[in-house]
Amino acid sequence: MASYQFPSQTNVYHGKVRDVYSIGASWLVMVASNRISAFDVILPRPIPFKGQVLNQIAEYMLNATRDICPNWLVDVPAPNVSIGKRCVPFKIEMVVRGNVVGHAWRTYSSGKRELCGVTMAEGLKENDFFPEPIITPSTKADAGHDEDISKEDIIANGLCSADEWKILEDYTLKLFARGKEIAAKQRLILADTKYEFGKIGNTIYLMDEVHTPDSSRYFYADGFEERQASGEKQKQLSKEFVREWLIANNFMGKEGQTVPEMSDEWIDTISKRYIELFEKVTGRPFVPESVEDAVIESKVKEALVRLNAI
Repeated sequence: MASYQFPSQTNVYHGKVRDVYSIGASWLVMVASNRISAFDVILPRPIPFKGQVLNQIAEYMLNATRDICPNWLVDVPAPNVSIGKRCVPFKIEMVVRGNVVGHAWRTYSSGKRELCGVTMAEGLKENDFFPEPIITPSTKADAGHDEDISKEDIIANGLCSADEWKILEDYTLKLFARGKEIAAKQRLILADTKYEFGKIGNTIYLMDEVHTPDSSRYFYADGFEERQASGEKQKQLSKEFVREWLIANNFMGKEGQTVPEMSDEWIDTISKRYIELFEKVTGRPFVPESVEDAVIESKVKEALVRLNAI
């Protein structure tokens, strides 16, 4: 794990995938690593170019949604590095779902019809569209697993006020609609995703990554209806294939379970799937760039000087 020392650095937080460096009181440098996590566990081997894929999709999507709400991103000085405004985060993730897939389907197929206080319609099959997108928030855990939570409990526990919730809900649904629109142009369906928000003063900002394979699930639109009608598995563009491989090898992040061995071929497959997702989602060719740590430190310093951050 690379650890950088940037000018005016006051703190560093190593997340599951990103390393976040605090610069003074107002700025953050976010480094997207090649680490990959599933079931809240960091897997033992890095995935080539994954950090660049995540960072550049996030840049693309943050720029494509600036008219909906303000966001934290100010500069991208290196392929896997972003610099932006430091916000006070809401300790919740705004998970929004257009299709019955993943955690929603696992809940639904167990017979439950409520998720995070939201009632799910009867008669749905796996991957079907919900009548309308639903918001199923989770708490943002500093360590361990995020937990499902309802809007009512979020407000009752002071994680945000009722007025703030209205803004978060409005932004979330508008961002998801834009994400679906962008995906549709690329013949994809944005099935679900999550957003994180924070505040600077009284203004709410969109933070972190947006519409990346680590935070979102995409289906191929071509043949979607036919596959649903015949009960076939949907073709996904997300990291769900990694989760499925882990489950097939008896790993779901539970105590006593061991991460299966990741072969060179499997690592290469995961890398190619991430690159494919970048190209499919953005419609742009992926240009792999390997940047030395010393060059990253130099480029970040130049950007911080340019932004008057140091």
